Amino acid sequence: MTIFVSTLVGLVVWIVLWAFDVKAIDSFLLTIVIVLGATVAWMAGPYVRNLLKP
Repeated sequence: MTIFVSTLVGLVVWIVLWAFDVKAIDSFLLTIVIVLGATVAWMAGPYVRNLLKP
């Protein structure tokens, strides 16, 4: 669900920046960074929780 929400947020950011006359590829790269960040956080979450367990 986190990845889906970050994808939607990224696409909204892409459209808004594109409307403000930012090049489409630049704003799409920002969308990719948001989605990849959410994916990495989702995948690394269990590992980090195990490391921080007392």
